[in-house]
Amino acid sequence: MHYYMAPLESVTTYIYRNAQAKVYGPLDKYFIPFLEPHEKRDFKKREMQEILPEHNRGLYAVPQILTNKAEGFGRLARALGEFGYGELNLNLGCPSKTVVSKGKGSGFLAFPEELDRFLDRIFQETEQEISIKTRIGRESPEEFGRLLAIYNRYPLKELIIHPRVQRDFYNHTPNREVYRMAVSESRNPLCYNGDLFCREDVEQFCMEFPETETIMLGRGLLQDPGMAGPSSTMEQFREFHEAVYQGYREREQGDRNVLFKMKELWSYQILRFPGAEAYGKRIRKTQNCREYEQIVRELLADGSCHPAAL
Repeated sequence: MHYYMAPLESVTTYIYRNAQAKVYGPLDKYFIPFLEPHEKRDFKKREMQEILPEHNRGLYAVPQILTNKAEGFGRLARALGEFGYGELNLNLGCPSKTVVSKGKGSGFLAFPEELDRFLDRIFQETEQEISIKTRIGRESPEEFGRLLAIYNRYPLKELIIHPRVQRDFYNHTPNREVYRMAVSESRNPLCYNGDLFCREDVEQFCMEFPETETIMLGRGLLQDPGMAGPSSTMEQFREFHEAVYQGYREREQGDRNVLFKMKELWSYQILRFPGAEAYGKRIRKTQNCREYEQIVRELLADGSCHPAAL
């Protein structure tokens, strides 16, 4: 099985990616949270930090692009090519209302004819390989048949499917029957993404879909950064947490910015620690790094909260 890290904006940063790879071993691919084309300027400082080759050394990193304009995609593709990126990913999955209202992300799925023209142009003009991460529609799963027919016209590196529609956001159960249809009808290699939160979930999925050889892990990997490997120990988690935390201490200015990053990460990680709600609440409330460090030490020393997998 091949494992990919899903791109989550402001969470799966280069600091996070490198810490995960160092402690638990590198995954097969890491998708860099989405970039949008800029008409009158170069990359933002934050974007540049994410795509610099030295910040992704030893990782198979794939930048994800969010746009519905072929010329913007092409311009960004050429710029990324100068950094040595040979594969790009098109974001057709983001369910955010601010993104969808502009016809981007999963909002683009509501305009299949425009999407088809867009894909036709970027596949003609782009030198790099292109993969797509998609939802199965904007409003209804019935939309996916037409969308898949469009995807089948193009030589995708792979099609990554999150089998929810945009209006689901992350609610309801992923529609695996639609994914099953893709397994039988897709002309491109498939990757599955959606609600794989632990090793048992992965094992069950593999039994249901033995034809699928690649999965993308998102929220489950954030809860347990070692879930793709054979084991995940408390010592590994301590080392991982320290690498991420110190990485942000070195990069960010001031406790406020560091804690913003760590609190967001803990909103996922705390779910792996049963009965640790009080620690999570204290982490959310803390305003300085010294206090934060003490809370985390207490949590990691409290054996009553340790998950069985650690």
